[in-house]
Amino acid sequence: MSQPIDRIILASASPRRAELLSAAGIDFEIQSADVDETVGAGESPAEYVSRLAEAKGRLVYERDSSRTVLAADTAVVVDGHILGKPLDDADAVRMLRMLIGRKHDVLTAVSVFHPGGIVDTRIDTTTVEFAPLSDADIHWYVATGEPMDKAGAYAVQGLASRFVLRIEGSYSNVVGLPVALAYQMLTTKLLTF
Repeated sequence: MSQPIDRIILASASPRRAELLSAAGIDFEIQSADVDETVGAGESPAEYVSRLAEAKGRLVYERDSSRTVLAADTAVVVDGHILGKPLDDADAVRMLRMLIGRKHDVLTAVSVFHPGGIVDTRIDTTTVEFAPLSDADIHWYVATGEPMDKAGAYAVQGLASRFVLRIEGSYSNVVGLPVALAYQMLTTKLLTF
């Protein structure tokens, strides 16, 4: 039997994260949390997504510490380079050229701030393999506008699904929230020492 979860706060304006939580039957309200997403000097991809997820969660938790807050941050990583959201069409083309015909990792850090100040942050990693694409394919996809607010310049659940050969790990992680991990974190009672 599934464990009930009190209504949580989702510290994200991402419609994809909201859709994933709704589909999983998790009751939430949205409070966006804007943080600087600049990669720190020498920061690893895992450190980067963890820092951003925690910063988003902390910002919302400080507004209401009586409720559980869920925050997340996703990055696409290829050859150790973090690909965030593209700045413009040319940046989206550049990112997609880095991904085509090869594998890359998608990292999502999930932070849960429980009432009482207990913070739990975990990372899920999924490997995605893209098919080889022509320049025409890339320019067509960028012209659709879909890549513009997506890490790595693609939406696995959208038009880019036609380019994805294989996914190893959580599909929902690639969309923006590893739902099974988030559910586990929301329902696990953490011990304090």
